Amino acid sequence: MNVELPPEELRSSISLISRSAVGRAATRFGRVLGGSPSFQAVSRFLRQQLWAWPVISIILFGGTGWWVNESIENAMREQRVADLTAMVEASVYALETWMDEQRINAQLFADDDRLREPVAELLRLSDGTDEVERNLLQCKAQEVLRRRLMSQLKLDGYVGYFLVSPSGVVLAADQDSPVGKSLVGYRKQIFDNALNSESKSTVSTPFSSPLLLKDENGELRTNLPSMFAVAVIRDDADKPLASLGLRIRPESKFTEILQVVRFGKSGETYAFDQNGLLLSQSRFDDQLKQVGLLTDQPNSRSILTLELRDPQVNMIAGERPQLRRADQPLTRLAANAIERKSGHDANGYRDYRGVPSVGAWRWVEKYDMGVGTEMDVAEAFRPAYMLRRAFRLLMALLALSAICIFLAMLFINQQQKVLQATTLAAKQLGQYSLEKKLGAGGMGTVYKARHAMLRRPTAVKLLDLDKMSPKAITRFEREVQLTSTLTHPNTVAIFDFGRTPEGIFYYAMEYLDGMNLEDLVQRFGPVNEARSVYLLKQICGSLSEAHAGGLVHRDIKPANIFLTFRGGLYDFVKVLDFGLVKALDDESGANLTNPNAMTGTPLYMPPEAVIQTESIDARADVYAIGAVGYFLLTGTSVFPIGPVMEVCMKHVSQTPESLSKRLGKPISPDLESLILRCLSKPRESRPNDAQSLLCELEACHIIGTWTSTDAHEWWLANEKSPKLMPTETLSATESTVSKSLSAASEMTVIIPFQSPEQSKR
Repeated sequence: MNVELPPEELRSSISLISRSAVGRAATRFGRVLGGSPSFQAVSRFLRQQLWAWPVISIILFGGTGWWVNESIENAMREQRVADLTAMVEASVYALETWMDEQRINAQLFADDDRLREPVAELLRLSDGTDEVERNLLQCKAQEVLRRRLMSQLKLDGYVGYFLVSPSGVVLAADQDSPVGKSLVGYRKQIFDNALNSESKSTVSTPFSSPLLLKDENGELRTNLPSMFAVAVIRDDADKPLASLGLRIRPESKFTEILQVVRFGKSGETYAFDQNGLLLSQSRFDDQLKQVGLLTDQPNSRSILTLELRDPQVNMIAGERPQLRRADQPLTRLAANAIERKSGHDANGYRDYRGVPSVGAWRWVEKYDMGVGTEMDVAEAFRPAYMLRRAFRLLMALLALSAICIFLAMLFINQQQKVLQATTLAAKQLGQYSLEKKLGAGGMGTVYKARHAMLRRPTAVKLLDLDKMSPKAITRFEREVQLTSTLTHPNTVAIFDFGRTPEGIFYYAMEYLDGMNLEDLVQRFGPVNEARSVYLLKQICGSLSEAHAGGLVHRDIKPANIFLTFRGGLYDFVKVLDFGLVKALDDESGANLTNPNAMTGTPLYMPPEAVIQTESIDARADVYAIGAVGYFLLTGTSVFPIGPVMEVCMKHVSQTPESLSKRLGKPISPDLESLILRCLSKPRESRPNDAQSLLCELEACHIIGTWTSTDAHEWWLANEKSPKLMPTETLSATESTVSKSLSAASEMTVIIPFQSPEQSKR
């Protein structure tokens, strides 16, 4: 290639990136999706905009990650619900089984016939006198009961006993202090329940004993947790004599059952009463002391001390609650269980420490207590959280990659523009040497060029660098492809099309000397009938080929009709600018503009292009040819120049003024009638296509004649005229770029538009 370029390293790097795996992947992506224009546009965009791949990856990976994470969390949530529910049910079953065993054991002790005689004797001494306590303690039966019961109780794991009369007086006990005294409160209720129970036995929930009892270390303390398994002793007539209660230490038996199985480092199962008071030992006593929920004393225990209240902050994390403990609400687990609503919560709530937890719960009606199982959310969903963090890290890396690639693309684009500018400055574009700029339009710039080998003058159209969007490139390619399918001599010929290594899109076509019809009329005034028909017939010849192939130009106007000379033929017409061509049997072009967009040039736009944009056919070009004929014959457009929408609506609703009246002199009736028929509002009144119009033009009776000889003489006569300064141009947009108000009203527009019918809807 005969052109000076920047250093080879820069060109190589850009070329390497354009041929990278990402570019090849985009190509394969387009092939897989199919050959439709929308998919081709996507493929082209992905090949050109490499930064889009990391963005797409972020969206795909992010969506996949979110879906996978949600699926895993939902699966884990369901599994946790199943595990927690199974744990609660198993704990309740084990607890009920154990308590039933204690009730049966108590009944076995109560059914011992050897107890009836001592009990009867003690009952006789509990006559309500002041000497009851002393009489009961000094009674030989007291010693007999202690000796008979204590040895067996210790073997079965009990730590003491109470023998209570139906009136609530303690007849006997493992220690002297309660003997002869009447029970009150919850302790009396325990023994009364046994008397009233159909099973004649019961087991209490843990409670704080006011007696001075030995703890697990053998030290005497008050308010130690206690439980009683109570059964009724009856005489031979099945009359209740007294109730026998066997004392149980709940922290060693009751709590152990609930803590046999637990999840990980944070799972625990516990029991509580209808006030939310903890009936079993928490596994977090040390933590509770650290955060102040328990007094920091060696003997402090959570059992019968801690209420299941939500501090509304994570106290383990060092946060301090705003409300006093008594004012804090019960935890979700405790509140629902107390309301007799067994259930679970795998979405997370705060436990009595304020730690986000998941749990399940059940209310045990038989023993009037609740049982709950909890586990910290962080531990329950640790695998899902690890996966979430991994995806977030991946998303961050992809985002960083997208930013880096975007910055690299900006740098590459900047360097590519430098290369492109250098190429243009070197006046060399592949095999074409650029000689001078001819004009610039809405999409590109046109240069007069010369082919290196053929040495013939050529017009080269370049797509402007700042307009190289995927949509602009698609339009540019489509204009070339559609024009290159047409071979009529009155249609501009395409020689070449391509893209330089620097990324410049271009196509080359025949170079034309002459002027367009707009310049002709502006410089020399209205054209006579014979010459007008001579020119219109050539226009129809070019468009008849397009119409026969199912193509509609959609932008016929004087600026797009070029007048030149070819091979000794003068007044030779070239139809230019097929950029808005519509293929009637192909919807590929529909994607380039909005389906409701109004396309064309307002002064030459048919009514259907304004109100029925989806129904454009060959008769739209016939209307535009009629408007061009009107302009040639009268020197003015069909409707005066004005605001775009005002001009468009005149095409829809206003009847054109007759040509004779506009010109101020008569025009051949056949020609005037044909031109006005081409401008009919109903399409059915116009000739069907350019070929039909050509036939009618040939049959018109007109004033005068115009032959190739007349054209030759006209060009020779005006060759040195200042009016015939060559307009070296290629397309309508280039020829109108420098015009003022007139050009502004005639330029090609693509305007999103609603018809009156659509507006009403």
